[in-house]
Amino acid sequence: MRRPFSSPFLAGALLVLAGALAAVSTAATPAAASDAEGFTITDPRITESSGLAASHQHPGVYWTHNDSDDGPYLYAVDSKTGKTVATVTLSGIGEPRDVEAISIGPDNHIFVGDIGDNLGGKWDHVWIYELPEPKELKDQTVKATQYDVKYEDGARDAESLAVHPKTGRVYIVSKNEDGGALYEAPAELSASSTNVFKRVAAVDLWATDAAFSPDGKQLAVRGYFNGYAYTWDDKTTGKIKEEGKLSVPLQPQGESMTYTADGSALMYGSEGEDSEVKPGELPGGGSGPSSGGGSSASGGGSDTGSADLTGNVKVGGVVVLVALAAVFGLSRLRRRGD
Repeated sequence: MRRPFSSPFLAGALLVLAGALAAVSTAATPAAASDAEGFTITDPRITESSGLAASHQHPGVYWTHNDSDDGPYLYAVDSKTGKTVATVTLSGIGEPRDVEAISIGPDNHIFVGDIGDNLGGKWDHVWIYELPEPKELKDQTVKATQYDVKYEDGARDAESLAVHPKTGRVYIVSKNEDGGALYEAPAELSASSTNVFKRVAAVDLWATDAAFSPDGKQLAVRGYFNGYAYTWDDKTTGKIKEEGKLSVPLQPQGESMTYTADGSALMYGSEGEDSEVKPGELPGGGSGPSSGGGSSASGGGSDTGSADLTGNVKVGGVVVLVALAAVFGLSRLRRRGD
């Protein structure tokens, strides 16, 4: 895993700002357009939840995983209690390196993206694991299929993987400081040869996760502090259109996202112990994945996204100034002590 900020002091200082803004984010972000409720992951083993996927077979259950140094484990978390109700151990694969994403495709198959790159885009290849979602929630071992993956234009760091719910095609969004890109897998993944992912569209975001709506008509991509929803058409993948801004909540290290099982809202997760999963409404304030308008990528975000940003500024102006003062004050003290 690559941390978002290389300096430990800067990371700590920005957490001061994040903490000061947390109340503002809660007050200014609209409630989800469904009865989706947030929850806290209470399992002490889950300290770096980096991927999130709503179960297809078990209502109210979300699958997650740690992002590195944990082993081949998936955790099923009950959103009502925040407790882990099943731990799945993957067999038939090598030792995971940097697991960053999880998605569920057609036929209730789980896809796990071991696609992170601690070397900043230097790995010769990365991996994707596929396994059937267990019908029974209990601790168990499940055999998975391992796929070798490369990118057509060289190594990339990535934390976002999404499987189209209708076609089963796999997509990865790379994570680059100067803007990422959407990569498309072959129509069918091969377990016996390398799968070359092709670049099909630019994504102007330092992406940390991505997800398709259950009807396959919308692709959402989030970063640490913002995100966008794109209208999806399999016939024009390379021309994805921005539908609107996402109401991404402020989190210590926001790295995961999924649609609710009914597609009426998005759920956002973060790394850290006792991490919170928070709901957020879809662009346009609608109750379904295809509701709400927006503009094309060249025309900017939706009115809802603009209103959210304005509200945040108005409500949190004073808090931001205080937090920034604290950050720079800490910086001055640190320099004096060096």
